[in-house]
Amino acid sequence: MALQFCSFASGSSGNSYLVKDDKTAVLVDAGISGKRILQGLEETQTPLEMVSALLITHEHIDHVKSIPVLTKRIPDLRVYANEATWDAIQRPVPEHARQVFETGRDFQVGSLQIRTFPVPHDAAEPVGFSIFGCGRQVSICTDAGCITDQIYGEILDADLLLLEANHEREMLLMGRYPYPLKQRILGDEGHLSNVSAGEILGRITTQRQKKRQVLLGHLSRENNDPNVAMLAVKNTLEEQEIYIGGDLQIQVARRDERSRLYVVE
Repeated sequence: MALQFCSFASGSSGNSYLVKDDKTAVLVDAGISGKRILQGLEETQTPLEMVSALLITHEHIDHVKSIPVLTKRIPDLRVYANEATWDAIQRPVPEHARQVFETGRDFQVGSLQIRTFPVPHDAAEPVGFSIFGCGRQVSICTDAGCITDQIYGEILDADLLLLEANHEREMLLMGRYPYPLKQRILGDEGHLSNVSAGEILGRITTQRQKKRQVLLGHLSRENNDPNVAMLAVKNTLEEQEIYIGGDLQIQVARRDERSRLYVVE
């Protein structure tokens, strides 16, 4: 069985993802209702006893909301976060379920290898994840104000990449957010814009020619739209003479609906 990926929700109002092979399933973040996550597991035919871990990127509520529910409903679930993130999470978690990882050091969950890498965001110690199984790599990089050289190196070889395309800059600047919040989002510890996502995709596509599936994720409800994000990324790539199709497939991970179950080839 191949490595598989599904987005249960991706956006400024909540995030949760599933990565699995035929032996082990892991969740990344739990920022939507426990009911929706459990429904997603059922719809992807993922038995609860197969779900070994919940990996936490950072402590913001749109990533940790349902930790208490999941640890009750999935008795053997272990929740993984770094020490700084655990110190900042304000959700009740049973002591037996807590697992601590050191950012930058790989660890194993069942048949899946987990690699963590730091991302620049205004949280305690935010991370992205690369998950390896069946000879393939899934990388999840959201809530990043910019793409550092280290992040670039981590996502370069991803067979499936979930990359933040949070906002359209003009929509944000003209929108109703207060000025300090706009500056936070635009800063190096804020969120990636559509154009920034397109630029980094162009860079990795140019350097590493390979079959790659990309999902644009963590779209803002206020300052973006799936069609706007796709068009901005498409235009940014075409300026570099890179065209979507063939080995480069790009879609949007929706805020309020489950994606299809992707087979990572």
